[in-house]
Amino acid sequence: MRVLKSLSIALLAFVVLCWPSLAGATVQNGRVTFSNAKSVAPDLTVIRSENDEMVANEIAKRIRQYVFYTIYDDVEGSVHDGVVTLTGRVTMPHKASDIGALVARVPGVREVDNRISTLPVSTFDDQLRVTIASQIYRDPLFWNYAIQVNPPIHVVVENGHVTLTGVVNSEVERRKAETVARTTFGVFSVDNQLRLDSEMRSTR
Repeated sequence: MRVLKSLSIALLAFVVLCWPSLAGATVQNGRVTFSNAKSVAPDLTVIRSENDEMVANEIAKRIRQYVFYTIYDDVEGSVHDGVVTLTGRVTMPHKASDIGALVARVPGVREVDNRISTLPVSTFDDQLRVTIASQIYRDPLFWNYAIQVNPPIHVVVENGHVTLTGVVNSEVERRKAETVARTTFGVFSVDNQLRLDSEMRSTR
């Protein structure tokens, strides 16, 4: 565990793009989703009740304080009557267990169904995710994101298949990010799940 965490710290220091992400709570159609254009953490949807909303906000707070959650991870979740279901993919096994443990300690959480999976160890995938993220955030179109402490576009790579998640300000940005990923050598496919900030605000 110490070795893994030390390695994570070293990578965060060495790779500028390995920043942790934050969560912001918004209400959409009776559900609470944790994401916004400036900070994207695990998307956490709550079947709305006052208590579940309080639990969800505390979960979001603890996850955004988890320093190893980076733009190369993607975690989603739901809360219903105190039962939390976590899904998504992370780059290291300890992240899944750490996040599950963090959530389990939140007051009001009765049970945690941790379905977060770990991405396979692959030097090829590591190179792809760093290359794609670097190209995106070095593009002038995304400079306003690159200077943020918590960049909003996440790049998840599994066996050469890329998934883009997060929230951006415009359709131009969404398409540009996808183009960057698709034109990167070695990419087999791209699943563009980026959402627009305007779309999310319109559903609140």
